[in-house]
Amino acid sequence: MIRSLDCPHRSLMLSAGWLSAFALAISVLVPAAANAKQPNVVIVITDDQGYGDLSCHGNPVLRTPEIDKLHAESIRLTDYHVSPTCSPTRSAFLTGHWTNRTGVWHTIMGRSMLRENEVTMAQMFKDAGYATGMFGKWHLGDNYPCRAEDRGFTEVMRHGGGGVGQTPDYWDNAYFDGSYFHNSKPEAVNGFCTDVFFDYAKRFIRDQKQAGRPFLAYIATNAPHGPMHSPEEDSKPYQSQSVHVANFFGMIANIDRNVGQLRQFLRDEGLERDTIFIFTTDNGTSSGAPVFNAGMRGQKGSEYDGGHRVPFFIHWPGGKLVGPRDVSPISAHVDVVPTLLDLCDVENRANVKFDGVSLAPLLDPEMAARIRWGDRMLITDSQRVKDPIKWRKSAVMSSRWRLVNGEELYDIQADPGQQQNVAKSHPEVVERMRDYYERWWTELEPTFAENVAIALGHPRENPARLTCHDWITTGSTPWNQASVREAMTGPGNTGYWNVDVVEAGEYEIRLRRWPEESKAAIGAALPAGAKVPGVIAYRARPGKAIQPQTATLKIAGGEHSTEIAADALEATFVIQLPAGRTRLEAAFLSERARHGAYYAYVLKK
Repeated sequence: MIRSLDCPHRSLMLSAGWLSAFALAISVLVPAAANAKQPNVVIVITDDQGYGDLSCHGNPVLRTPEIDKLHAESIRLTDYHVSPTCSPTRSAFLTGHWTNRTGVWHTIMGRSMLRENEVTMAQMFKDAGYATGMFGKWHLGDNYPCRAEDRGFTEVMRHGGGGVGQTPDYWDNAYFDGSYFHNSKPEAVNGFCTDVFFDYAKRFIRDQKQAGRPFLAYIATNAPHGPMHSPEEDSKPYQSQSVHVANFFGMIANIDRNVGQLRQFLRDEGLERDTIFIFTTDNGTSSGAPVFNAGMRGQKGSEYDGGHRVPFFIHWPGGKLVGPRDVSPISAHVDVVPTLLDLCDVENRANVKFDGVSLAPLLDPEMAARIRWGDRMLITDSQRVKDPIKWRKSAVMSSRWRLVNGEELYDIQADPGQQQNVAKSHPEVVERMRDYYERWWTELEPTFAENVAIALGHPRENPARLTCHDWITTGSTPWNQASVREAMTGPGNTGYWNVDVVEAGEYEIRLRRWPEESKAAIGAALPAGAKVPGVIAYRARPGKAIQPQTATLKIAGGEHSTEIAADALEATFVIQLPAGRTRLEAAFLSERARHGAYYAYVLKK
């Protein structure tokens, strides 16, 4: 297996005495008190907030006093990299594997669903006796076997898809109030989304304290991802900015306050000393670059550092992980799982071969001073296509160098803004980094055809609720509820689902244009929903009427159709299906248009 280091068959390029030093490091980092009582873990990972979107990193407009305090008390990974977009980062962060190995290289089109064979951090901690909670944004699949509740989390409170108001989310959600999926069931809430997710996390933490169980709390906010909605009191200080940026900063200010309140909560509960607290983000800034980007080139989606170099702060008083102290060697999302396993003395029972390495020796200042941490190479890319393309929006990285798209070379230490391409001056570096990428690609490429499938007829999710967010298509998937309201049409706006019929038998398949909770007919127009602070909400667009005449269904080699009335809520098919993997494609046809069935409910009878 090609590892994440320059040498393909060794875990680390370190001095000969590193193994014994590493063992000593782990014993230092897991003191006697922790051996008796394993530390808790709290992870806060925000969405689309870049390295420069913090006042402690020099932002001249945005104020983040609580995260600044955490920064001042923490060990900081100053050259830490993720993927340039949401789902890919989360797949690597939670598994320790390259995103393309996990099957997650896009945020939609069925390419955001985590492969069933991947073992998550949550599963490893659960197997070690931890209670595991996930709150907020999952974005690795909304159906069995991909959901957070299927992948090791014992308590889940999440929205659907990649953001509030996207197609898999509860209908008409818009950052304030609404409903989220609590342990798979919709549950109505009051308040701003970020406040809700932190509140549920605190309830979970208090319950585990009372039960005397160690816990892992993964708080993954959808904020400050668009659309840009913020509590007005949080966006008010930034009204001199555009409405887009004002609400982007307002959402970060709200996160900042929640981080401070959560840390105080841990102190009040007597948990701070024995809790590893991590703050990080999932990719470069989506909206803050025009104000401040810490001197970096690029932003969300970019192969340049501004797309994937993000903050990472870790604080654990009981393990002597306190700061301020900077750790400068290059690191990445694939390192997080092996590092936490070491810090928490959690066994890798599944014998996962990680693409990352444990950073535990670097986090302890005494051990860091005694070992020689060799340089390494890491790779990140931004595919966002149906199938990965070699060299597409890629960066091969070391502590000094960045090879971008296989052609451009930057000395990041001399040129952090990546303005001077020095490939012609250092052909040997280009050759070495290209060779590393070639071997990396050769290893991963055979896995690209291993499509993830949604299970039909599984007892964990029966009926299964399929949404157009996960259509396999080369067109413009209707990934948010505004697209459903606009009744997108044409072959580029329809697709199929990869499905796995778990058990042969009779299945009822109900096709809908609007989801069940809307209670709207297939052909109906919908009024615009209520507005919320900030930009126009997805729901604040009128839903267009259509005139369907026929519903069609293709699955398991069979084609079915039925006539429908415009006032019908759904089109229903009852058919026999054989077990095995297949495709499900469905549409509503009229004389002039073809609309995909945006929602399908599949029940094994």
